[in-house]
Amino acid sequence: MLPAQQGYDRAITVFSPDGRLYQVEYAIETVRRGTIAVGIKTKDGIIIAVEEKPRKLQISQTAQKIFQIDDHVGVAAAGYIPDARSQVDNARFFSQSNKLIYDEIVDLETIAKHLADQCQQFTQYAGVRPFGVSLILGGVDSSGPQLFLTDPSGTYISYDAVAIGSGSDQVTEFLEKNYKPDISLDDAGALAVESISIASEDKDASHHIIMSQILVETKTFKIMPEEQIKKYSKIASEKYPSDKS
Repeated sequence: MLPAQQGYDRAITVFSPDGRLYQVEYAIETVRRGTIAVGIKTKDGIIIAVEEKPRKLQISQTAQKIFQIDDHVGVAAAGYIPDARSQVDNARFFSQSNKLIYDEIVDLETIAKHLADQCQQFTQYAGVRPFGVSLILGGVDSSGPQLFLTDPSGTYISYDAVAIGSGSDQVTEFLEKNYKPDISLDDAGALAVESISIASEDKDASHHIIMSQILVETKTFKIMPEEQIKKYSKIASEKYPSDKS
């Protein structure tokens, strides 16, 4: 540990002399070490995908890093997943409360701001620690398809396409190069599969990918069947052959 850093990372409420909150930076580093998660917005809906590597005897029908918040909202997480479950429960309660009070579905930005506010509160009180997880929130509300990212610092930002977790810098470069605003849902699925393959050790298979979609037409969250992911994987291998290593 650097001498200038000693002592300033022992409490979340203490700024270092150069204006840093080390505990928040440690939480963001936890996200960077998590497995890759990707969100992509299209005119027809939202694609959210994650990499999951179950152990040999693990029953893996239930996704561990993709969650449903409401009928029209899904979440992908990277980082410390138990923290993600806590935030997902909070978001579900918030979403249902909004529906009971206002008799309408909650907007994506409202959920993202609510979760980001909670993250920010956990950066300024003694006796707590920052959430060690980032969330990609995707869905379809009154404004159409929406995609937001929250992080441990309390920031929330809207994106057309975003990646978090290990290898996200490389995946972000790939998305910046290949994403187009008029991308179709099938092409977005292939783009998500290829993005995860870039960051994963398993380059050719799709069994380690979990994917969900929320369509503009139905406004309903749905986990994609494995056959559909294999279809997207085939499209990706034909469309992005140069990205295979």
